[in-house]
Amino acid sequence: MSIAFLNGEFLPLEDARVPVMDRGFLFGDGVYEVIPVYAGKLFRLDHHLKRLRNSLDAIRIEKPLSNEDWKSMLNELVNRNEGADQAVYLQVTRGVAAKRDHAFPPDCKPTVFAMSSSMPPSVDIDKISGVTAVTFPDNRWKLCNIKAITLLPNVLLRQQAIDAGAAEAILIRDGYAVEGAASNLFIVKDGMLITPPNGPTLLPGVTRDLLVELAANHAIPFREADISEAELFNADEIWLTSSTREISPVTLLDETVISDGKPGPVWKHMISLYQDCKSAIRRGEAG
Repeated sequence: MSIAFLNGEFLPLEDARVPVMDRGFLFGDGVYEVIPVYAGKLFRLDHHLKRLRNSLDAIRIEKPLSNEDWKSMLNELVNRNEGADQAVYLQVTRGVAAKRDHAFPPDCKPTVFAMSSSMPPSVDIDKISGVTAVTFPDNRWKLCNIKAITLLPNVLLRQQAIDAGAAEAILIRDGYAVEGAASNLFIVKDGMLITPPNGPTLLPGVTRDLLVELAANHAIPFREADISEAELFNADEIWLTSSTREISPVTLLDETVISDGKPGPVWKHMISLYQDCKSAIRRGEAG
């Protein structure tokens, strides 16, 4: 039985209820985080909580819990659910108002919800063959750096990709590739690792930032720079990253074969470093 957290109470997920007047339900007025858990330990938790704070500040919701309270609650949630490897979903909305009105209601208490689901087992790196992606125009709003629950454009773009037989959509805005519908973007060209810089056109991914750190610490040439559509299709390697997908190599893009149709050598180096980070947290040596 899966255990959730809702407004100060741990309870079975199927018993969790939110009033229909909650602004998250009526307006999508809220933010969220997804945090991977390895061997019962929350991965890069401080980084996720920092991004959560930034998202709350951006939409003007008062922080409902302190960092220590977040950590205590999330660790308790993990302990109450089965499985050493989990994915924790955390959502904060502006809360329940007396009437439906676009304006912020006074004295509205945020709704805090969290749940955990099991993570699929790790796949042998040597057995990863890559994924297919397609490109679509980016029709989302101009504040994509906020991890908001208003995800309908992302949902539709991702479904378009699935309808086309692909795993993900890579979004093109003003001639530049910015990110996936639910992932960050990296390319490799002539040994150089490149990812678009953080800004309002993309989400500041926790996994993305970890890869930038790993590149800096292990002498992998990299830079943060805009990626034109032409550069995307001429890349030696393309990766998509997220907290639950980790690092997915793209081997087919809009029917164009990437990296001879196989994961490239820089990806193999980076995924090995990433697995080392996971091993470290399993041993209790990192967070």
